[in-house]
Amino acid sequence: MKGQGRPRGRQKRLAGLFPSGAGSAGTAARTPFVVLIVVLLGSGLITLLLLNSALNQGSFELSKLEKKTDELTDEQQALQQDVDAYSAPGALERRARRLGMVPGGSPAFLLPDGTVRGRTGPATSNGAPLSTSVEPSATSAAGHRAPAAPAVLSPTTSGR
Repeated sequence: MKGQGRPRGRQKRLAGLFPSGAGSAGTAARTPFVVLIVVLLGSGLITLLLLNSALNQGSFELSKLEKKTDELTDEQQALQQDVDAYSAPGALERRARRLGMVPGGSPAFLLPDGTVRGRTGPATSNGAPLSTSVEPSATSAAGHRAPAAPAVLSPTTSGR
């Protein structure tokens, strides 16, 4: 029965490591502290998870908005190209001639004292030839119809 003596010595050595009275009373005093630490760590992890989810959602929304911005920028550039093409002098002249307008001829100026400088005459349809620039398409690449630019040539006058 020598084996039973060894555990007693071992228990004495272990009991010597702990201060006296550190039995069940010390364990009971540590329990609320351990529970508090576990609750704090758990709530911290849950908070980090929620924060990470919110950041990911914001990232997805940002990438969606960037894609929409790129699409709108492309559409704006296509519309600007249509406006530039419709504003070209050759395109304006062609549209004006289709509407029956002709070049105005030489201008006359009215001075502040009421006198007229220059000689007026009726506008004729045998003005300058049409330019050779390319007319823009009726619809842009995005499928929107560009607005027509106002004509710059004067209408045919009846001998004023």
